Amino acid sequence: MPKTANTARGAPAAVPDGAPAMPADAAAGVRRLSALRGLLPFLRPYCSRVVLAFVLLCLGSATLLAMPVVFGDLIDAGFGTGGTVEGALPGGIGQIGGDGRFVALFVLALFWAVVVAARYYAVSWVGERVTADLRCAVYARVLGQSPQFFETLQTGEVLSRLSGDATLVQTVVGSSVSMGLRSLFQFIGGMAMLAVTSVHLFALICGLMALLALPIAAIGRRVRALSRESQDRIADASALAGEILNAMPTVQAFAQEEREARRFAERTETSFRTALRRTRVRALLAALIIAAVMGTIVFVLWIGARQVQAGTLSLGELGAFVLYAGLVAGAAGTLAEVWGEVMRASGAAERLLELLQAESAIREASAPPPPRQAAQVGIVFDHVSFAYPARPGVRALDDICLEVAPGERVALVGPSGAGKTTLFQLLLRFYDVSAGGIRIDGEDIRALALRDLRRGIAFVPQEPVIFSASALENIRYGRPTASDDEVVAAAQAAAADAFIARLPEGYATFLGERSTRLSGGQRQRIAIARAILGGARLLLLDEATSALDAESEALVQQGLAAAMVGRTTLIIAHRLATVQQVDRIVVIDHGRIVETGTAADLRRQGGLYARLAALQLES
Repeated sequence: MPKTANTARGAPAAVPDGAPAMPADAAAGVRRLSALRGLLPFLRPYCSRVVLAFVLLCLGSATLLAMPVVFGDLIDAGFGTGGTVEGALPGGIGQIGGDGRFVALFVLALFWAVVVAARYYAVSWVGERVTADLRCAVYARVLGQSPQFFETLQTGEVLSRLSGDATLVQTVVGSSVSMGLRSLFQFIGGMAMLAVTSVHLFALICGLMALLALPIAAIGRRVRALSRESQDRIADASALAGEILNAMPTVQAFAQEEREARRFAERTETSFRTALRRTRVRALLAALIIAAVMGTIVFVLWIGARQVQAGTLSLGELGAFVLYAGLVAGAAGTLAEVWGEVMRASGAAERLLELLQAESAIREASAPPPPRQAAQVGIVFDHVSFAYPARPGVRALDDICLEVAPGERVALVGPSGAGKTTLFQLLLRFYDVSAGGIRIDGEDIRALALRDLRRGIAFVPQEPVIFSASALENIRYGRPTASDDEVVAAAQAAAADAFIARLPEGYATFLGERSTRLSGGQRQRIAIARAILGGARLLLLDEATSALDAESEALVQQGLAAAMVGRTTLIIAHRLATVQQVDRIVVIDHGRIVETGTAADLRRQGGLYARLAALQLES
């Protein structure tokens, strides 16, 4: 997997040999620009709405820029010295055409209001739609990752990116970018109109603003760095919360509630302090920009007032200049705020796109064959060796050679950590073998489509997962198209029907988050019913009856016996009493097959199995 825990935290990527190193600030800026460009594919399907929003933005900006012209003309015509007719009302309001100018100004204001409302709706729609698409794309990408991906990235951090980071992106795409473009248009248009109104005053403004560019740019870089750090600290707190909430029984059993509350409070406090530093710098940036712009405007207005007194500038031109200066100042302040939001969102987009661009360590076959429909499958483990990516120097499996005939029932036994569950993970292609190969019906599983491979396998894990849904839907997860009658039949086969019928609403009973309403044995039976309903050709049972009492185990063994008829079955068992009737037992120790045979044969051999049997069965 190309992404690591460090890259997920925003660590700089490695520079290829021979490539010139970029300065840290420049490299960070390039990454952020690339992150924002990464959102373009999500905008393309909605180009028509983006164009509409842009047209409305142009209309609104043009209308706003036209208002000071009308206002200045109104001042010169009605209040200034620009010629009044005899009999006009005081101040020239009632002169010919004066009232028409007021009407024109009001119509412009109404048109501007309508355009602004339409633009806001169009832009907000695009922002919400793009964010929803981005969330779905990232979530689908994460679902396609192998377990190796989650060895270096906590699920809580993934959830933080899907929620908090996506919300930041939505804020920018749905409002901040629009506000920024509007303010940019007003800034550029206002500066142009300032130049038209008075070149001398405009030159003064440009010179003073140029002096302020360097300190503003330096503070802006600091805001970008703190924004990314703040998002990382929020993700840390979310990851810790997700981990602890999923382990509440253990936390409460050891009375560690206060300790975990302190740990979360410490991470939250760290996040708060980081956010506070970012806010202080942003506040400093905004204050500097506003003070500089307003100071510039006041100074220029003082010069303009002297020009009016000297007769080189009319009162209406000064009034229009004041309004344009106000628009420019407001636009500059908004641009400062928006720039801070864009920097925060660019960091968030970068984190989301890291997930979106992550490649799974398990690659799909380029030209997989069509799935076979045979009821029984044969399995061959051909000199399989494997080491987990997190522990590359330690072999979990070492030169495993095993053939399982179609329809055969094979039990895998051995001490904990021997490699039994690893064989199941390789069969399901959660990981790929380090050496050798695994074949099903003569086909290397790496040549099969992942979907076809896994649909052909029914898996009952040692710790089954029960979803926050009804009992009916939990069992139907094995085959979503199954009818209610088929679900009930699978539950009966797994000895789950009796306890489900006693639930308050029977099969429609909501089982609660993490199935807190069920015992361990009940969860196991629902998982077995789910596997039976799937009707796959290969059945993998990982301690499927480990959580059951003796009576329930006997009932479930009957259901499993029925499910195993005509199907190839691999069973991981620590309790040897559950595998006495299988066709063959394979004993694994330290990643190697050390014994194989029937239960009676292995006991006669006096090896590892005989010692385990002596400890369990004879006692």
